[in-house]
Amino acid sequence: MPTDPASNPQPPESTIAERSAFEAWHHRNFRLYAPGFLTSATSLQMLSTGVAWEVWERTRDPILLGLVGLARAMPVVLLALIAGHAADNHDRRRLLCITQLGFALCAVAIAWASFTGQSYWLLIVLLMLSGCCRAFNGPSRNSLVPLLVPREAFQNTVTWNASVFQFSAIVGPLLAGGIDRLTGHAWPIYIATAIGTATFALSVLFTSPRPQPSAGTNLNARDLLAGAVHIYRERTIFGTILLDLLAVLLGGATALLPIFADEILDAGPVMHGVLRAAPFVGALLMGLALTRHHDFRKAGPILLWSVFAFGLCMIVFGLSRNAWLSVAALAISGAVDQVSVVVRHVLVQMRTPDHLRGRVAAINSVFVECSNELGAFESGLVAKLFTPVISVVSGGIGTILVVWGVAWAVPEVRKLDRLHDSDNDTPTKH
Repeated sequence: MPTDPASNPQPPESTIAERSAFEAWHHRNFRLYAPGFLTSATSLQMLSTGVAWEVWERTRDPILLGLVGLARAMPVVLLALIAGHAADNHDRRRLLCITQLGFALCAVAIAWASFTGQSYWLLIVLLMLSGCCRAFNGPSRNSLVPLLVPREAFQNTVTWNASVFQFSAIVGPLLAGGIDRLTGHAWPIYIATAIGTATFALSVLFTSPRPQPSAGTNLNARDLLAGAVHIYRERTIFGTILLDLLAVLLGGATALLPIFADEILDAGPVMHGVLRAAPFVGALLMGLALTRHHDFRKAGPILLWSVFAFGLCMIVFGLSRNAWLSVAALAISGAVDQVSVVVRHVLVQMRTPDHLRGRVAAINSVFVECSNELGAFESGLVAKLFTPVISVVSGGIGTILVVWGVAWAVPEVRKLDRLHDSDNDTPTKH
């Protein structure tokens, strides 16, 4: 029963902060969604870690490590417009369920290929099929989340959603490294992936999102490109996405972590798992801290400085020969990157009308999700031509230069103050 306001006119500030920090969890839909997402995301992180280590052990070739990322990214790029159109014109919850089942089937096939010692190129083909599922998964999942909670709870939900992902990205690599160390094989990792993604496919069906407005669009060029047009016209969205794309494309070191763990730090699969988990430890801690913030002031400068710090961390990691300094550099990089993640996701969703969410999420997937994989190929190529150290350090320097370039080319980003600008609370159709 509600209490009489007169009996407690001013609740303690700590009580208000605690309530606001856990606002997303007050909603049944998020409580149903989050555990399934955690299970699926953890499983997919295990898959990525297992495949990277297996490919490195079998080939010892940084270019082929880069091709693993490229195989997963290209379907997302090629299918992005169709996937966004599907998310805006079909039941997002059902589409998400189908993509998760597709992940499960691909994981089973990869497990079979690994167990029977099939060709590296068959593994690449199966990863491309998994990338097709990923192309539709991102837009359907990202555009479903705003329908699960009220608008006033959305920023807190984004922060918790990102924190759930960061936790999965810590646990997944550590579990994969441990399983590989205990069994000496990668295929059990892939079986676990199949179970985890199938679990999310089931759990998401129990959510009850708000009715999804019908986009009423046709499969033509104008409607397919509507999301891209919206992003370009919303200059703050365009600038933040461009910043993330170029920074991760140049500054990411994930693809080369097997080489750093094995040859530079003289460790094995367990340290590989630790290195992969380290950025997400920092990101999780930062995410939990951000749950207490309902809005940013000076969001643009904060975003730019966080990406600048990310570039510095990559330079330190590339030059380090001490395992724990390397882990610390990656952890700090994850913490500052989490700031940019929250700013970008809130900005994109708050300034996008619901009938465009799927198509905008699809374009966002191309620019953001695939930047890691495309960056992995770039890192592998530079490492092959020069050295892994030069690849990472030059990428960090490039990231810093990107910050200055975007701040100059898209001044709307550096001038951005509040994410919840009253003039942009209700995005208009263009």
